[in-house]
Formats: sequence, C-alpha cells, structure tokens
Amino acid sequence: MYVSRAIRSMLCFSFLVVAGCHPGIAAAHEKLPAPTVDAPLAASPGKATAIFAGGCFWGTQSVFQRVKGVTATKAGYAGGSASTATYDQVTTETTGHAESVRVTYDPSKITYGKLLQIFFSVHDPTTLNRQGPDSGTSYRSAIFYTNDEQKRIGEAYIAQLEAAKVFPHKIVTEVTKSKGFYDAEDYHQDYATLHPDQPYIQICDRPKIDTLKKDFPELFVEYKAK
Repeated sequence: MYVSRAIRSMLCFSFLVVAGCHPGIAAAHEKLPAPTVDAPLAASPGKATAIFAGGCFWGTQSVFQRVKGVTATKAGYAGGSASTATYDQVTTETTGHAESVRVTYDPSKITYGKLLQIFFSVHDPTTLNRQGPDSGTSYRSAIFYTNDEQKRIGEAYIAQLEAAKVFPHKIVTEVTKSKGFYDAEDYHQDYATLHPDQPYIQICDRPKIDTLKKDFPELFVEYKAK
C-alpha cells in the first residue's frame, strides 16, 4: 500500500545518503554507444509500445515521460498474472511481476533501439534483483518484448554492450516475451513528478532525469503531470 512505500522510503534514507542510489554504472562513464542493430525510423507517424523494468517504476517512468517521441507512459506490473497485479501482492516477491513501465512512442520520431540506449543509461543492469536500496525480483532489470524485432534488437544491444565492456560486471537484464502489462494503482502514476522533494526521489530518481538531460539533450523535453 502507499503508506508502506512511504515508510520504506524514510527508512532507506540513511542508506541512500551513505551508499547513494546510482542511475546506472555507466552514468559516471562516457555516454553509452548507440545500438548497431536497430529498426529504422518509420516513414509515417504511428504508435508502438515498449515495456521496461529497471527497478522502482517511479524513476523509470519519470525518465521516459521526458523523452521526445514518447507519447504516453504508464507505471505497472509485468511478468506475472492479472490476478496478482496489485502493489500489495507484488511486494511479497512471489508473483513473478516486476515493477515496469509501458512506453508508448511514435516510431517515426524515435526508434526502439534509442529507447534501449536510454534505458541502459539510467539504471544498473548488472545487479541481480536489485536497484539501489530496493531488492527483490520485482526490482529486476528486464526487457519485455512485444514482437520478434524487439527481441532481436534487445539481445543484440546487450551483446554489443558486453563486447565493449561498458559495465564492469556482467549484464543480467532479462529479455522476456511480454505476457501482459497491468496498470499500477493511480497513486503510483507520475509519482516522481508529483513528489519531487521526497528524499527517495531526490537521491534515486532525480539523477536519472539528469543523466537523460546530459546524455540525450536533443531528446529531452520538460514534463508536467496531467
């Protein structure tokens, strides 16, 4: 429930101050390389969907809301069944769900590969079932592909990053076929934007937005919660 996450955020504060909450190991390094395998920009405007899990969905959503070419985002759950897609159940770490974000984008404005480049820039894909202070399978790094092309591009980009040794440890990001995406509760939507002064948001999520703005200035757009 909402209260449990708020209390958990306060309890994590001392940990965050000491250990930090990294938007991604590569954030302290050079900008990640663009994918060598990608889909071309579409010839005409349209709508496509990507689903990413990179730890707490508050921060992941706050990044993709600010990407040019993205038309909508939704925090939610992926990897499990509809019957267990509630926050109270997902936090038991028994449902198979990961906190995820559905990204709706115009493929004539931005490619799936570019979205992947951003995704890997703003979280740590080398920590198994953990992002910063959040641990458990619901905080795992995952790409839930919706078609074979996304699978091909995702696997190729991970192989590219591994070959280039961009990260000091092995990438553990799952590339898994989407079984469905289930919207999270309303109070999770736009959370980082609506609560910018919370310590968890300032330490864990604001740096992700800063990384986006620094590494992808041509794609960065301001966002206001609707």
